Order: sequence, then C-alpha cells, then structure tokens
Amino acid sequence: MEFGIFLNGYIPGPGAHDTEWEHHRLMQEAQYAIFADKHNWKYAWFGEHHSLTEYSHMSAPEVVMGLVAGQTTYIHLASGINSLSPRKEHPVRLAERAAMLDHITERRYEWGTGRGAGSHEMASFNILDPSSTKSEWDEVVREIPRMWEQKDYSFVGEHLTVPTPHNVLPKPYGPGHPPIWVACGNPPTFQKAGELGIGAIAFNFEPIYNLKGRIEAYKEGIANCKAPLGQFMNDNMMMTNAVLCFEDRNKARKLALERMSGYLVTMVNLYHDTMPKSLDAVTWPDPPIMLKDLVGNGDPDEFLDQLIAAGIMLVGNPEEVSEQLESYKSVGCDQLVFGLPQDLHEDENLELIELFGDQVIPEHDHDRTHSTDRYRAKAEPKYQTFSQPLPDVKWPTALPVTAAGPGSAW
Repeated sequence: MEFGIFLNGYIPGPGAHDTEWEHHRLMQEAQYAIFADKHNWKYAWFGEHHSLTEYSHMSAPEVVMGLVAGQTTYIHLASGINSLSPRKEHPVRLAERAAMLDHITERRYEWGTGRGAGSHEMASFNILDPSSTKSEWDEVVREIPRMWEQKDYSFVGEHLTVPTPHNVLPKPYGPGHPPIWVACGNPPTFQKAGELGIGAIAFNFEPIYNLKGRIEAYKEGIANCKAPLGQFMNDNMMMTNAVLCFEDRNKARKLALERMSGYLVTMVNLYHDTMPKSLDAVTWPDPPIMLKDLVGNGDPDEFLDQLIAAGIMLVGNPEEVSEQLESYKSVGCDQLVFGLPQDLHEDENLELIELFGDQVIPEHDHDRTHSTDRYRAKAEPKYQTFSQPLPDVKWPTALPVTAAGPGSAW
C-alpha cells in the first residue's frame, strides 16, 4: 500500500475572509507537502475548487504544485481533481498545463480528473445542469492523450472543437505521459474507470467495508481492460480517510474525541449537492456534531474503537495505526490518502506527517518506486505522430547555433 496527503485550501471560520490568514494557510499547506517529501510519503494530492468559501480556497493548485516541485525530489503531485467541462476551460489548456507540470515536476505529476461535485461551484462557470458534464467528461478525457501525442491534432465533437491541425505544446516529458485518474462515486463509475485502465479515486465518507463492492467492480473492470485510455494501465484504487498518529496513544485518542468535529462535513453537505449527504446530514450553518457529543452516556473509548473498527478513521500510536491499516488492505485499497489539516495545529500536523512517514509507511510500503512510475515505464504510443500527410516543404537549413537535433549533445 502507498500513502499520500490531501490538501484542499481548507480555511474554516472568519479567517476565510482575512487575506493575511488565507495567505498563511495556503503557504502552510505547501509546506506540508514539502515536509512530507522528506518522510517517505509518495503522493500529495491538491484539490481544485472554485467559490467554495471556507471549504476550499485551492482554486489554482497547479501554481502551488510549481512551488512544491521546486523544493522536492521524490513526492508525486496530483490533481484532485480537474473538472473537464469545456465550458469551464478549453481542454487544450488542460493538456498544455498537465504536460508543463510533467516537465516542471520531472515526471512527478499525476492527472486526476472528474466532472465536479456541486451545483454552486459549477454555476461559477455558467454550468447550471450538473448532469450535463457527464458526456463532456466522456469526450474530453479521451482527447487529452491524443493531444499529448499528435503533432497535428484536430477534432470536431459534440463539446470540444479544434477545427484545424495544431501541435499542442509542450508534449509530456517522455516516455509516457502523466498517470490518469478519475473521481468515482457510484459502482458503474468504478467499473468504468477500470475498463478504461485509469486509477480510481474514492472520497470516503462512510465505513470502508461499504466500498468493498465498488472496489471489486473496479478491479473486475481493469482485469477486462483491453485498450487503456492512455499509453499504459494505471491499476490503482485510491481512498481518502483521516488519521491521528502520535507516539502517545492517549494524546491521539484525546484529540480524536475533543478536536474531531463534523464542521468540514457540514461544508461537504452544503457544497457537494450532487452526491449523498453524510450519515448525520448536518449542513452548514447548522452546528456540527463533535465526536464526544455522539458518545452520550456511553464509554468514549468503546465508541472510538467502534469508529476505528468501521474504518471511519485511524487513531493511536504507530504500532496501533499500522495494525489498523490491515483492514484497508483487505478491501483492496492500493493508495491511502489523508486529509490535512484536520482540526490540528501546524506543529501537530508536522508531528503526524513525520511519525507516520518514518514509522508506519516503511511497514506497509517496501518499494521506494512509485507504482505509477512502474506503470508508466510500460507506456506504448497509441496514435500516429501525424494524422494527415505532411506538406511537401523543405525544412530550414539555417538554424540558430543554439538549435539541437535528435541525439544532439548540448
């Protein structure tokens, strides 16, 4: 199993309206990814949302990735996710940006895709019918890999049009291209992701065992994949969750009961109205439910143990958390990603990242090479470099002294 952190520009409370605090928190999240790079974490996922006050101010994650890429060497940086509606931005821009990030990160960029998860966010771009993005995703996601390969790309479709041949630049830093992922919700989407040979992203707001059937649908789909969407198959099931891992198990459990609230969940229920609400269904601005409030007259430790057993979160010292990870393996999770910050102060998050990275990850991930790098190494071109016959012209012979040709030693 591989591990990552998820950064979303979460800025709760009045600080969301203070640009000084907003700046501090955005830079802080970049530093989490830079710090994780030094402690065995393989992936840093960056959300992309628009006009979602408090819940996510991460509207241009590729800018943050550029900052992080310059200060890291190992961790992969992933979009979680790019929504593909051409009404939001032309898909040529998506192809250009992904390829540029592939260069800037030196092949450490991963392209997560999706349709978008809320009507409020989509309305920022005059998308008033969320269901209309399904056919857009289907069309666009198939064209981006062709833009990455062909030098005379053109296409006229239902949603996307590039009417005359263009060379979309830069090309990915070959061989191969960024691994492709899609955010999944219902079972058919999991199976479809598998059949397309791309990674599946599950944002987990329920007990992990509820996802077992969907994960099996994904694995069945990818087992039957004969023609992957891109140049290689990305056989990866990613799942998000929460973790509190500290040397002092009592500290971890105390933080879980006293700090972990449903405030973030109330924001999810407010904004992500195209997916089912959480089990408590509390929607902002209704007050969130604290874990300690759910205990009632019961035993707090027993209640917390039930949550851990259900896979709602991982809590304890490194040894305990390491044992709890076995249940995630049992349902078929390939990559487990933890949301940060999760009602913790900066020093607590850094302590967690270091401790989990140094003591837990090596127990479950024995391979320093990213699985997506291994898959990418198998990449095979799918399209002809030119789709049309080349014009009968003479190439220039007078070139600048800085020009390089194939095989040049610069």
